[in-house]
Amino acid sequence: MKRVLLSVLFIALIGIIYADNEGTESSEPSGISPAKTISLTGKVIDFNSGEALTGVEVKIEGTDIKAYTDFDGNFEIEDVIPGKYNIIASYISYNKSFIENFNADKKDCRVDIKLQSSN
Repeated sequence: MKRVLLSVLFIALIGIIYADNEGTESSEPSGISPAKTISLTGKVIDFNSGEALTGVEVKIEGTDIKAYTDFDGNFEIEDVIPGKYNIIASYISYNKSFIENFNADKKDCRVDIKLQSSN
């Protein structure tokens, strides 16, 4: 009798776990797609010489979203929700560059930034 009862409970438990996992594939209601995101790329160069700047912080104002330029001055910020943003580029011994109301609405947006030395 105990075996039969334990077997029934085990099968019921397996059925509950299996039924719960089938509904977790999409938490969105039917007909609603998740928000599309884009990639924001660009290059940061010196205003006077045109040389690429390495290690510049490029940040979307009001968020924690940021990236740093590579050895060629390129940066990429992924998973950006389309919209208008203010972009700030910061680098030691350079004036901050501020791009106001940058419209990030294409699949792949590109913004090139020129920083001027504070000297």
